[in-house]
Amino acid sequence: MRLLSSRRSFLGFAAAAATCPLCATTGKAADAHAGAPHWSYEGEHGPANWGEMSPDFRSCVSGTEQTPIDLTAAINARPGPVQIAYHRMPLTILNNGHTIQVTTPPGNKLQIGRTTYELVQFHFHHPSEHLLAGKHFDMELHFVHKVANGALAVVGVFIKPGAANQGLAPIWAAMPAQEAEPRLVEGVMIDPGRLLPKEHDYFRYMGSPTTPPCSEGLTWTVFRSPIQASVAQIQKFAALFPMNARPVQPLNRRFLLLS
Repeated sequence: MRLLSSRRSFLGFAAAAATCPLCATTGKAADAHAGAPHWSYEGEHGPANWGEMSPDFRSCVSGTEQTPIDLTAAINARPGPVQIAYHRMPLTILNNGHTIQVTTPPGNKLQIGRTTYELVQFHFHHPSEHLLAGKHFDMELHFVHKVANGALAVVGVFIKPGAANQGLAPIWAAMPAQEAEPRLVEGVMIDPGRLLPKEHDYFRYMGSPTTPPCSEGLTWTVFRSPIQASVAQIQKFAALFPMNARPVQPLNRRFLLLS
């Protein structure tokens, strides 16, 4: 019964992902199937050329509220607490050609003000995409949430070297080395809440996905305090993705708030 429920949850996620630019389940294969150009993090298909690869990607070059940014010179504010309710769930994982992604069943919530978002997936970047006062962290974790009207909110968590992270352990053990479709890992449960820092001071700003099509209007919450992962854990991800981080973008006329 648990397996059937997990499969139904994943099908529900797949339907939601159709309208979520951050929720593609594959990389090169999905790009080819949809007729979209394949993008990457280097060379002729790299970030400097994303905006020229497709009319759908124009925001990557013409947008004025792009992500990531350098989190510096923030305005002290009181935007309210971040209310997160994540629960244990079966592990559904994929290598989409750009990162390792975990797809999540319904029932995991993020509340910002009066808006409640549903967690649909989380994934990883090496090194961090955001900078903190001009400096990269070794990795960054992004929790992607959406609401029925398609609005997105992402929670970012920095990862630094330290103790082995037991919350990451089952995910790292199942990481596919090659690009592949999502796979439900039989008998393995994870708790995304274990991947959040204990201290919840955060930066808040309006931005975009860090991948094409770079559509703007996304609410970003990036925790100031990092979590830890062992050097071996960081190196294992880096062996698959030596660099999957978009360069920082100008803040322009946006407000960067610090809770």
